[in-house]
Amino acid sequence: MTTQKRRRPGETRDMLMEAALTLVGRGRHFASLGIREVTRQAEVVPTSFYRHFRNMDDLGLTLVDELGVVLRGMMREARANVLHADKLMDESVAIFVNHVQSNRNFFTFMAQGLAGESQAIQQGIRNEMQFFASELANDLRNLRLLTHLSDEDLDMACELVVRTVAFSLTDILSISPEDEEELTRIRRQTTRFLRMIFIGADHWQSS
Repeated sequence: MTTQKRRRPGETRDMLMEAALTLVGRGRHFASLGIREVTRQAEVVPTSFYRHFRNMDDLGLTLVDELGVVLRGMMREARANVLHADKLMDESVAIFVNHVQSNRNFFTFMAQGLAGESQAIQQGIRNEMQFFASELANDLRNLRLLTHLSDEDLDMACELVVRTVAFSLTDILSISPEDEEELTRIRRQTTRFLRMIFIGADHWQSS
């Protein structure tokens, strides 16, 4: 007589999420995935899916929540590493690129979701980006940078920064993780983009 291995609470849920990300990493678009395909990849029965998620959008939104955890971890790492304000952009971009390389499936899901068919997932990712921009604005205030800007204009500058960094996702994900020369080029180019934004912000006159 065989006995089934007892899974820890939440293990099947994690397996389903990891299965979806694995399929995305293999070139599938999240919007095209079906429940049976995901459960087959996770090696669980299809009925177990509905114990954790209502549908694929619900699974996608849970992945968005996990993405938010990753983004907030990046911000904590940047705060810990940045001792001088002039290193903020260089360190932040380097940390972002490293996280993308370490979590390629996650960030591929993010890139797909920003232009995907699911309005719920798209809005969820945009909400996380907005939170990221708000946290960046708070960091700049604490570092006493761009103090001449109104709160509204500082928030706008930070949103532009986040959008610029997010746009670099497609460049990072399109190259091999071992192509250090190309990664260095992307890091430098993204940092230059951000410097141009901050130079413009430094000369911006809030109305």
